[in-house]
Amino acid sequence: MSKKQIEECIRASLESYFKDLRGEEPHSMHEMIISVVEKPLLEVVMQHAEGNQSRAAEWLGINRNTLRRKLVEHKLIK
Repeated sequence: MSKKQIEECIRASLESYFKDLRGEEPHSMHEMIISVVEKPLLEVVMQHAEGNQSRAAEWLGINRNTLRRKLVEHKLIK
C-alpha cells in the first residue's frame, strides 16, 4: 500500500466519521485520530521488528525512549 492509498483510506474514514456525526460538532479530533492511528501502528511495527524496540524506533524515526513511552501509554508494555 502506498502513502497515497493510506491517505485516501484515512480521508474516507474521516468523511464517514463526519457523516456519522449527523451535524453534531466533533471535539478533540486531533487527539482521537492520533491515538487510534498510533496504537495499531506501534503494534504492527513492533510485531515486524520482532519486539526489538531499537529497530522499531529506527523504523518509526523516533527516539527509543519516546517509543517506550508510547508503548506504555497505549498499554502495549508495562
